[in-house]
Amino acid sequence: MRDLVRRLFEGDSGTMAPHIQTRRQGESTTMAVSRSVTDVPAGGAGSAAAAESAMPADAAARTIAGDYVRDLRASLDRLDMDALMRIVARLRVARDRGAMVFTAGNGGSAATASHWVNDLGKATRRAGRASFRVIGLADNISWFSALANDEGYERVFSGQLENLAGPGDVLAVISASGNSPNLVRAVEHARANGMVTIGFLGFDGGRLLSMVDEALWVSTPLGAYGLVESLHSVACDIVTCCLIEDRLAESPIER
Repeated sequence: MRDLVRRLFEGDSGTMAPHIQTRRQGESTTMAVSRSVTDVPAGGAGSAAAAESAMPADAAARTIAGDYVRDLRASLDRLDMDALMRIVARLRVARDRGAMVFTAGNGGSAATASHWVNDLGKATRRAGRASFRVIGLADNISWFSALANDEGYERVFSGQLENLAGPGDVLAVISASGNSPNLVRAVEHARANGMVTIGFLGFDGGRLLSMVDEALWVSTPLGAYGLVESLHSVACDIVTCCLIEDRLAESPIER
């Protein structure tokens, strides 16, 4: 399993995979930040000054990138594999019983939740087993915004679950803080109605850590959103990979 984490995180050369990104103030900037003074256009009165000013900025960016990669590697090494395997087991049961799986998150976590819907719904079909019945609760913007406008933002997920979910279904919430009111309300509804609850959490785990049935908690400094979101994305990929490889012996799948 550790090898799987490394393959997801590293390229063939052992460097960080190019799709891993960090966010600063809502903007995505690639982790591989490199620029030499030779990138400065030659000629012109300002060329020498531009080259000199580029060097400290480049050094600062390299330090930031290096620190991020270091922290991400260290966090991946501490990833709770037992918790991941329990989540895989819960999803296997849901798949085989034909239960619904719902995902939910806010902001960057909503994007992770939406991406995971695609992976669970499509990629896992390669296993040759029953297909996942999966819905992202942040994806229906008309219903989502109607609930937010008419009933309050804390109702955007639980309001949908009232219509769609039943006992034995699964709710997977993704949250850096673990304290988002709309996710807390959704988990409260799920628990009261016999659903299985899974949480991908960060920071100190927040309120959701003690509320969900299964938690993948990546303990990080408060406010380390980029690090938590990257770890949650990798964790979802690992779970998906395990479910893809959960093949029926009589159903060979082309690689």
